[in-house]
Amino acid sequence: MSREILLLVDVLAREKNVAKEIVFGALELALASATKKRLHDEADVRVVVDRESGDFESFRRWEVVADGDYLNEALTVPLSEACKQDPDVEVGDFLEEALEPIDFGRIGAQAAKQVILQKIRDAERDQILNDFLDRKEHLVTGTIKRMERGNAIVEAGKIEAVLPRDQMIPRENLRIGDRVKAYLLRVDRQARGPQLILSRTAPEFIVKLFEMEVPEVDDGLLEIKAAARDPGLRAKIAVKSNDQRIDPIGTCVGMRGMRVTAVTNELAGERVDIVLWSPDPAQFVVGALAPADVSSVVVDEDKHSMDVVVDEANLAVAIGRGGQNVRLASEMTGWTINLMTEEESVTKVEAESAAIRVLFMEKLDVDEEVANILIAEGFSTLEEVAYVPLHEMLEIESFDEETVQELRERARNVLLTEAIVTEEQIGDVADDLLGMDGMDKQLAGKLATNGIKTLDDLADLAVDELTEMTGITADRAKQLITTARAHWFE
Repeated sequence: MSREILLLVDVLAREKNVAKEIVFGALELALASATKKRLHDEADVRVVVDRESGDFESFRRWEVVADGDYLNEALTVPLSEACKQDPDVEVGDFLEEALEPIDFGRIGAQAAKQVILQKIRDAERDQILNDFLDRKEHLVTGTIKRMERGNAIVEAGKIEAVLPRDQMIPRENLRIGDRVKAYLLRVDRQARGPQLILSRTAPEFIVKLFEMEVPEVDDGLLEIKAAARDPGLRAKIAVKSNDQRIDPIGTCVGMRGMRVTAVTNELAGERVDIVLWSPDPAQFVVGALAPADVSSVVVDEDKHSMDVVVDEANLAVAIGRGGQNVRLASEMTGWTINLMTEEESVTKVEAESAAIRVLFMEKLDVDEEVANILIAEGFSTLEEVAYVPLHEMLEIESFDEETVQELRERARNVLLTEAIVTEEQIGDVADDLLGMDGMDKQLAGKLATNGIKTLDDLADLAVDELTEMTGITADRAKQLITTARAHWFE
């Protein structure tokens, strides 16, 4: 019988092209399943097959659980009882009892056979999947084999993949038998059906299509740095040349537009804007907003946003149909883009200057003229007045050294006083509120002043209430409230 087991393992391993260890594992599960049926359906049985001799041993197992925990006598044993058999046993360990091995010649039950075959089928599928993944093919080409609930099942060689309905280009009419290209979005190893999930809407798809059409990318002469898409309608890609002799935009367009046309045809007519990538974020954003002409850009590093000024004639072009152009530019660059006209820009600057002027006049106890000089020199916060290097402030022609020292001293005193007040305010604030993601002492102090001292207090607020009492952006307020409410759903 032992020889029969070894022969069976050898035959199945060769026939199914899987490792012998996989077959041994399947065989152990099949033997355990047959043994369980003879004992009790709920019994936990472990079978070990000797890889050299083919002999096998069977054990019934009980998991050790803490006294007082739910007890299933067929599967578990309380710790106090287990310690009588093994003093060193701990919760989570297993107690085992050797069983008389069942006669292998009578296993012929269909259930045992199915366990072996299913395990081997799973191993075959894993092997095919691993072979495919080892090739690192992010662009998958295959034929639509069938449609299931709107999803397309794509046959790519020996493997099947699924192209979900929401990953198809809108208004694209795919049919059984069509050849399609798609981007490998992810691998779902838990899925019972196709494990490769494809996408034709992901930005990475257009990047891979250009890499296929433009050999200079594969040669390292050209890089595609970023991409954004409105699937089926419009896309933007940012390119960079690593060789000064190569025009990156012209290279991607190709002779008579052949290269970009090939990509557009694959994307169901999606129009593609090709722009130059720049390491300077402002320059990159200006290029990304093409074909609109930009008058000026103001960068706010803290908010990771830019105020982009365009004239009235260019505003509609910069925004695009339904906000498409500015949205794609924002997605591709990673910056929040605020489009405005010259008039709106002047109004915003004046409003910000007015707020800063009031701050300096009140906190530093200076007149409007001194406040205006500070604003004109680029100062916008008390921290800058207090801690900007002394030699930089001494370069201000309107101030002598005594005035500079006095302004710095006043700014530092105000900041120190505010820090002390903040520490006093947050004395009663709950630790979990202080320690939550996105919170800082200054913000916690403002919340405490308004009676917000616990996570639940913050969670009960509306976004507009939080922005009004603290002055933070709506996005940050929304994130803070969502974080504060997380414990409600745990």
